Amino acid sequence: MHRKDFIKQFGYLIAVLPASSALLGSCAGLYYASFVEEGGVLRVSKGEFQQVKGGKQIERDFVVIQSDSMRYPIGIFKTQNSNYLASLMQCTHRGCELNIGGGIFNCPCHGSEFDRSGRVLEGPAEENLKSFETTADNENIYVHGS
Repeated sequence: MHRKDFIKQFGYLIAVLPASSALLGSCAGLYYASFVEEGGVLRVSKGEFQQVKGGKQIERDFVVIQSDSMRYPIGIFKTQNSNYLASLMQCTHRGCELNIGGGIFNCPCHGSEFDRSGRVLEGPAEENLKSFETTADNENIYVHGS
């Protein structure tokens, strides 16, 4: 291989690897939960937050639900107090679909970041995410107003 070809291919590899790992990292652990839609309320079983890993049952930090009536998915985070926070995964800057990783929502288009409750952490977005009221009983989480 000629030096020029090597440098060209190595440069391409250096450019592609970080983007690939960022893309794959944002998908790691993304779980689309089952739910039932009843009159504008989405019902998600609390069991959707359970997973078995290495023979042990552990809690997921979040799940994602995708309703046919909405263009963008909703991310639901479980808090330390066993409450639930639900936000539309649409960036308020330019409308891109958000990723979830590291306990935050992040925009792959321009880098905006939002905390678990949908508040802006990092711009260019200036408005918080659309959030939904959540309630829960012993078995289910209810996302209202979707």
